[in-house]
Amino acid sequence: MAHDLSDKEIVKMEIEQLKKEVKTERMVVSKTAKEIVEWIEANAAEDPLLKGVPEDKNPFKEKGGCTIT
Repeated sequence: MAHDLSDKEIVKMEIEQLKKEVKTERMVVSKTAKEIVEWIEANAAEDPLLKGVPEDKNPFKEKGGCTIT
């Protein structure tokens, strides 16, 4: 896509992106990391990657075996 644009158009796109990024609210990493850890710990009981999926509710469970004759 960038090959089809002139240098002026590319610079214009970069400026627009920078304008969007300047408006993004910044947060202190130490506070944000603490909040993320708290959220993970609070929701760990419902996390299927940590506790697994019950066999009867697993949509990817194989329905039957394969027999080679």
